[in-house]
Amino acid sequence: MNRTRVLIVDDEPQLLRALRINLQAREYDVVTAGDGTTALRAAADQHPDVVVLDLGLPDIDGLDVLRSLRAWTPVPVVVLSGRLGSTEKVAALDAGADDYVTKPFNVDELLARLRAVSRRRPEPEATPAVTIGEYEVDVVARDVRRADGTGERLHLTRTEWRMLELLVRNPGRLVGHRDLLRHVWGPTYVEENHYLRQYMAQLRRKLETDPARPRHLLTEPAMGYRFQP
Repeated sequence: MNRTRVLIVDDEPQLLRALRINLQAREYDVVTAGDGTTALRAAADQHPDVVVLDLGLPDIDGLDVLRSLRAWTPVPVVVLSGRLGSTEKVAALDAGADDYVTKPFNVDELLARLRAVSRRRPEPEATPAVTIGEYEVDVVARDVRRADGTGERLHLTRTEWRMLELLVRNPGRLVGHRDLLRHVWGPTYVEENHYLRQYMAQLRRKLETDPARPRHLLTEPAMGYRFQP
């Protein structure tokens, strides 16, 4: 039986330690992050089954972390916060939270909430392999091969994969500059649009039949990029 993987995001080391011990004792796999930047990277790298998210983080507000997650993943998120007002709860739920638990809290209640949101989570649809130019791209296996049957593999860098994955998992949808930058490099890089231009040019050179006239990796001027199947 697969163990549920929980990403816990909080800037209180004692709380992280206590939750890690309690959840591991109940056979959860636990990943922890003390700030929003680390949390977003951990979510992309570790693919948790559920996230426990504090709102008061030192580098980026928890609501912004939540919005960044919702730009590319349906993972259930339980907000864990000392903000007691109804306005804060409504804002978190509107931003995509599945539940809201206020501090101080009972661990058994938190575990019950985690079980509840995990049960409500639909089974994720596998992202099918897609064809870009002369290549078939499998973002799950992180594998690119020529579509002519020769099996010749094309190498993409880790950064190229992270950028391509977000686009391919959102076919036909505009993915904004800031969401791409947060996903690939973290929230401190949200103004570095030249990174996107550089890596998009590399992806087109590798994948598009005519990089100067791309058919699949499209630019939406001043807004972002779009993967067109």
